[in-house]
Amino acid sequence: MYDHILIPYDGSNESRKGAEHGIELAAALGASVTALYVIDLPGAPRALALRDDEEEMREQYREYGEEVLDEISSVASQNGVDCSTAFRTGSPAEEITDLADEEDIDAIVMGSAYRGMVGTILGGTADRVVRTSRVPVITQRMQMDDI
Repeated sequence: MYDHILIPYDGSNESRKGAEHGIELAAALGASVTALYVIDLPGAPRALALRDDEEEMREQYREYGEEVLDEISSVASQNGVDCSTAFRTGSPAEEITDLADEEDIDAIVMGSAYRGMVGTILGGTADRVVRTSRVPVITQRMQMDDI
């Protein structure tokens, strides 16, 4: 069924909830996972000060990404799941679906924030991934009690 699962992970509570579910699913199915961290820099046009510090910002994002990917890799290892990691830069939803296409991913498992009524209308990254992915997407939505 699912041999290779993509788990987008940014260290947030909602991504942790999705990652834990993805790792549990992978363990039950004997699947491997790829944990993905997307560096999402502020969009153009950016203030001149941000452009000057862009390399420093990239490095800070990369260091943070390494920390959170190490964290989720450790959780996967504790559950007997083979976990590789990946970094991307760009729009999170696009990078998630692009990696899924490129790496022959069987499913994407990700968390989704509790967004209330407004979030239902506007949507977020998980909603965009669900609408654009060519592979099944399993979302683990946060509830009001989880906040």
